[in-house]
Amino acid sequence: MNSTVNLTMPADAGSPSTGFITWGAALVFFMTPGLALFYSGLSKQNNALSLMMMCMLAMAIVTVQFFLFGFSLAFSETGGYFIGDFKMGAISTLGAHSFPYTSPQIPSIAFMVYQMQFATITAALIFGSVPERTRFVPAMIFVFFWTTFVYDFVAYWSWADHGWIRNFACLGNVSAPCFTGAYDFAGGGPVHIASGFSGLAYCLMLGKRKHIHVEHHSLVNVMLGTGILWFGWFAFNGGSAGASNTRAAMASTVTTIAAATGALSWIWFDFIWTRKLSALSFCSGAVAGLVGITPASGFVAPWAAIVIGSFTAISCNLWCRCKKRIGLDDSFDAFSVHGFGGFIGNVLTGIFAQKWVGLLDGTAIDGGWLEHNWIQVAYQLGSSIAIAAWSFGISVIILYLINRVPCLRLRQTEEDEALGGDFVEMGEVGYMLLISEPEAEPTQNTVPLGVLPNGTQISISDGMSNPMAYEGLRKKSLDFRNGNSPYPGHKPQKKESEMSTFSETRGDFLPTVYKTPPV
Repeated sequence: MNSTVNLTMPADAGSPSTGFITWGAALVFFMTPGLALFYSGLSKQNNALSLMMMCMLAMAIVTVQFFLFGFSLAFSETGGYFIGDFKMGAISTLGAHSFPYTSPQIPSIAFMVYQMQFATITAALIFGSVPERTRFVPAMIFVFFWTTFVYDFVAYWSWADHGWIRNFACLGNVSAPCFTGAYDFAGGGPVHIASGFSGLAYCLMLGKRKHIHVEHHSLVNVMLGTGILWFGWFAFNGGSAGASNTRAAMASTVTTIAAATGALSWIWFDFIWTRKLSALSFCSGAVAGLVGITPASGFVAPWAAIVIGSFTAISCNLWCRCKKRIGLDDSFDAFSVHGFGGFIGNVLTGIFAQKWVGLLDGTAIDGGWLEHNWIQVAYQLGSSIAIAAWSFGISVIILYLINRVPCLRLRQTEEDEALGGDFVEMGEVGYMLLISEPEAEPTQNTVPLGVLPNGTQISISDGMSNPMAYEGLRKKSLDFRNGNSPYPGHKPQKKESEMSTFSETRGDFLPTVYKTPPV
């Protein structure tokens, strides 16, 4: 048998670190469905499915963008201080060789697919600031341009060989990077600060929701989503070591410690005022702790993770209380936890970083404030401010330009907002029917659809309890039944099955049965 040997790039016969990073990419990917569940549970049920869809759509769009040119822009080895180039576009030059100064122990293709998952979940995080009022198509156009002009830029600054944040100490020498600058092990700046401040920009551009609610339709989904996020964060931070080594294990250890202390701190702080052990408080604190430890995870000792997790959680809790007083509708706290918490975590990294943690995989660092490297806090603060300002400013520009296009207005109409994104944007609903026994009393916050021949009661839950939403559904139902659908390509249903007919006298829906002729 003849065999062909590839002489242009080294061969990888298989290594533990390659498998470690590949599975790490899968776990970080799994965080996006976890985030979708988290946001879905926080919403009203008439937006539950659409929020999940937005997260998954963002993931798909960013995956294609990152493959085509995003990875090349963000991790080019031949770019300047500000942005990379297109030499690795469509990953045509990636394979078994590694990036010697970024991920020396794994193939470049493994590093690419791992970093791709970071980009996908970062874009999805933004929608936690603007749920229940955002139109799909403009939002997805925003995701594409945001990833290109915000995420790819700040990722390059923070992690690429020549990025200016990674090389603060030698900005005058482009040809020979010194790698002495701000510390960011797993994305405090490119992931959390960038998405949080971009979410703030989106929130301010759209304004408040018309139908603000306190209740969340499924805290079970929120708890499940938090568990998935916590699970994936082991790979999110641990995998950022770029190899299966002791530093990766340390990063994973401090990650779960910070999450636990963040959850306990937030729930304890709320308990002082409410005397209740809230599931939402627990989940919010866990996420805040995870956000705070992200930039520090490969630089700090386990005892410091307790301080970072607790301080970040309580700080975010206090900010969440303040935002209500100033009238900021950062609906699911994308800015309040990711933007604000990521900023705090970045600065705390400069205080608690220690040399011995870096040396776990042979990386020499100067340590932080604790080891008398005072300038490190300035590096951390400067990088955080720069990323926050760039993310906010560029996001405002992108959103403004999209909104100027007549068919791409960013915000739903008031009627559509009342109906919910599930039906308006997708023509589907996540929770459609409630089925009750014949003698059951009407359930609160439901609208009756009709009664089956056996007496079973059929209702739709909650979303239509708003009079405007109810009237909107009535009109849209009649439009569909009469063949006047507002949705292109929709064909009126034939009278071959059971359908709902609106009764003008009773003000509800009655089932009308049409029998299918025998074949």
